Amino acid sequence: MTNQPRLIDPRGPRFGAVITTVLLALAIVLGPRWGALPLVITLAAFAMGAFGGLDLQPWGIIFRAWVRPRLGAPAELEDERPPRFAQLVGFLFAVVALLGALLHVAPLFYAAAGLALLAAALNAAFDFCLGCEIWTLWQRARHRVTTG
Repeated sequence: MTNQPRLIDPRGPRFGAVITTVLLALAIVLGPRWGALPLVITLAAFAMGAFGGLDLQPWGIIFRAWVRPRLGAPAELEDERPPRFAQLVGFLFAVVALLGALLHVAPLFYAAAGLALLAAALNAAFDFCLGCEIWTLWQRARHRVTTG
């Protein structure tokens, strides 16, 4: 028996990317001192999505409860694993940005938060999930190594 990946509505992660984009932009505008609060909120959401699954990701919960019922069923579903990996990547960048804020290393804060913002904005505006693309490339490389 093969493990079938869990399928999700692809509009959910994009909705979450919109919220993430707003929070990360706010963090950058507020700077390392005051931007730590929206950054911590973003970090917590990423952690829930990466480690608990997209069912626990707060923006996904909001999407499923209030947005999706107004949109109807999606045309197709997608594998949960790439967006969940993207949550892990976002979490790692948010951790680095928070370390920059806590250690008073503003360039580290701005670089890490800015890269996370770029990835979230690409997903929100163009439905291009950078973390998902990295996951796909990683899977292909892994498959090539195991099949020789």
